[in-house]
Amino acid sequence: MQHRINPKVDCVFKALLGAEENRALLIDFLNAMLTETLPSPVVEVQILDPYNPQETLKDKLTIVDVKARDAAGRVFQVEIQLSVYADLTARMLYGWADLYRRQLRRGQDYSILKPTYAIWLLDQTLRDDTSDYAHRYRMRDDRGQDLLDHGGIWIFELNKFAVQQVETEQQRWLKFFNEAERLDDKKLPDWMQTPVMRQAMSTLTAFSEKDRAYHAYQARQEFLRQQRSIQQELEKERAAKEAERQAKEAALAEVARLKALLQQQKDG
Repeated sequence: MQHRINPKVDCVFKALLGAEENRALLIDFLNAMLTETLPSPVVEVQILDPYNPQETLKDKLTIVDVKARDAAGRVFQVEIQLSVYADLTARMLYGWADLYRRQLRRGQDYSILKPTYAIWLLDQTLRDDTSDYAHRYRMRDDRGQDLLDHGGIWIFELNKFAVQQVETEQQRWLKFFNEAERLDDKKLPDWMQTPVMRQAMSTLTAFSEKDRAYHAYQARQEFLRQQRSIQQELEKERAAKEAERQAKEAALAEVARLKALLQQQKDG
């Protein structure tokens, strides 16, 4: 490629999985990421908000996730997130619930609701308590019994993924998002030698070799860098306020303890 292209940048990500000409990529991706969950594979999808290159070139890409419905009526959301922040999990759950709710129009019965699957690829660590990179969240009780088997939220922490030998299609996709920016499209490694991966790489090449597309990609990168900087400052401010709050609570608790001690001495 003329320029290195990161598939995790939102405009490239949506071109990969949200463009009509790449529906085969989306189908393959959904089956790969949900392989242990779907009762039947995805065979056809309708992209609900298709990628529009004209919007991207004008830097108006505001909807960066991919939403789709398959032939069985199941609903899918796919999103990339480069930075992790305090309210991200709440955003994930809200987005899933909103997508699930939107299936119903006024007066329609709950029986028409279909499973909804949200897939999130994260470039930073969400779960510090485990080295696992894949997490599945579903509506279950503490004994593992489903309330209703209607999908859930799947999270993949790309920064934890370190598999060298590809054994599954899920691993192939995760490795692609982690390493495609560094690959030579003329000398692809063995694990990239599939029709799907070659098609995915051709999408990156298009961003690399077309001047307008590459300038749009650079503009999105700069915008994301600014957003990350702002987010980091907000997180620092939030952490400082939380530390101040905890310090005040600790001081008040210490004052209360000393007062109680003095009262005990007086009573004694």
